[in-house]
Amino acid sequence: MKRGLPLLCAALLIGPVSAQIKRQDRSSSLDSDPDVVYLEQTVKKPIELFVQKEAPVFSDKEGSHRLGFLKANQKVRLEAISDRSYRVRGQGTHDGIAGWVAPWAFTSKDPDFVANLKKLYERQIEVQNLIAAQEVAIGMTLDEVAMSLGKPVKTSVRKTSTGQTGVWEYIVYEEVKHYVTRLDPVTGGVFRVLSHVTQEEKSKTSIEFDKEIVTAISESEDNKGGGNVRIIVPPLFFGW
Repeated sequence: MKRGLPLLCAALLIGPVSAQIKRQDRSSSLDSDPDVVYLEQTVKKPIELFVQKEAPVFSDKEGSHRLGFLKANQKVRLEAISDRSYRVRGQGTHDGIAGWVAPWAFTSKDPDFVANLKKLYERQIEVQNLIAAQEVAIGMTLDEVAMSLGKPVKTSVRKTSTGQTGVWEYIVYEEVKHYVTRLDPVTGGVFRVLSHVTQEEKSKTSIEFDKEIVTAISESEDNKGGGNVRIIVPPLFFGW
């Protein structure tokens, strides 16, 4: 008999923004395999799948080395997904086991659960690529923006009965040295001396959001790639 799987929704994708996220921590949030989405880094709660039949478990996503078999009629924890297989942790035929298993081994009351996981995979691969390139796109969450660009320089938040809207601003400053001209009273020569240094805005990126999802991006003309705003699918609601 098929069993239902828990609800995967936008609320699970990327928890509340941490003010302590720093730019140098971006690389640690991405696994070394760019073709795999690790769900511990993506969803707030673990996802469980129901095993409908015994299936082989492999050490790699390509299925080149078999570790054993996953026992049927149990719930397993989904740890990662690739474009063709799932990494799960559960009970093997002899002992506990963790590895890559083909999607056909699992079932759900929702016949589209494989397609839904594929949508999640495709979105997160886009997000990982954006973060690696230190870029942002409409449809990203605020946590994803923070992982890509770091902590904003300025924030403006408006709370309403339906959530909150606001703007994050990322401003790049550069030092500008200012000089004055002086006359040497002895030689009569003219020379320049440093009078002061100011911090002046070089470029600015403004991120508008609604309910923690990016809805608009504006960049100053000095920004590289200004005007080429990307759009990705926002976190979706999947009822499993």
